[in-house]
Amino acid sequence: MTTDHLTDNRPLRHGLHAASKVPEVTVYFWIIKVLTTGMGETASDYLAHVFGPIPAVGLGGIGLVAALVVQFAARRYLAWIYWTAIVMVSVFGTMAADVLHVGLGVPYALSTPFFIAALAAVFALWYRSEGTLSIHSIRTRRREIFYWAAVLATFALGTAAGDLTATMGLGYLGSAILYAAAIAVPAAAHRWGGLNAVVAFWAAYVITRPLGASVADWMAVGRGRGGLDLGLGPVTLSWTVAILGFVGYLAASRKDIRHDVVL
Repeated sequence: MTTDHLTDNRPLRHGLHAASKVPEVTVYFWIIKVLTTGMGETASDYLAHVFGPIPAVGLGGIGLVAALVVQFAARRYLAWIYWTAIVMVSVFGTMAADVLHVGLGVPYALSTPFFIAALAAVFALWYRSEGTLSIHSIRTRRREIFYWAAVLATFALGTAAGDLTATMGLGYLGSAILYAAAIAVPAAAHRWGGLNAVVAFWAAYVITRPLGASVADWMAVGRGRGGLDLGLGPVTLSWTVAILGFVGYLAASRKDIRHDVVL
């Protein structure tokens, strides 16, 4: 699923970048995206277990800020920088959803619509300001800010939604199957039903979060909770290695860099 035909034609302004700040949407994009969601889920839980919830949130926040500072400072898309920022958003987005539930006692049935509203607000402000939600338009500072705000909201929403379905009786494996089926809907609707490519992209982007998180949780949790009991640490490490492998390949091959856009 790509948004190739919906690149924005409006004049660029507010801090023009020399090149796009996001990768081309390829099969590698979706593979790494799912891997980062799962890795962020188990890494967040692992850090909370090792350091405690409050220090873990502090570490996650520092890591997120540092990664985004580097991302915003870059003049163009660089695979290592971009995907490091995504990983940190994944970790901190998980923590944000968990803080509401565990720390403040907000049930997932309430936090999920809260994050839906937050994401809708980001999209509304973004579209009102820029006239597009296409990721191929991320070449100004303001659009980049909107983009990362939307990404953070999608990760928090996906975490809450995944935990909601898991605790409603589906379990982690059942949730993974549910979201694997759900992610095919926007892809099919775009290909055969005429669904707007940008809408299809963001719908699939949101669903990747609970999909990856549910699979990772299923692998990590104990058999008493319906999992494979592999442990948070080993699952986090194995998914991290997979992410490094794919990102390293993209950094070397540059298969995720869009070459046909006139700046």
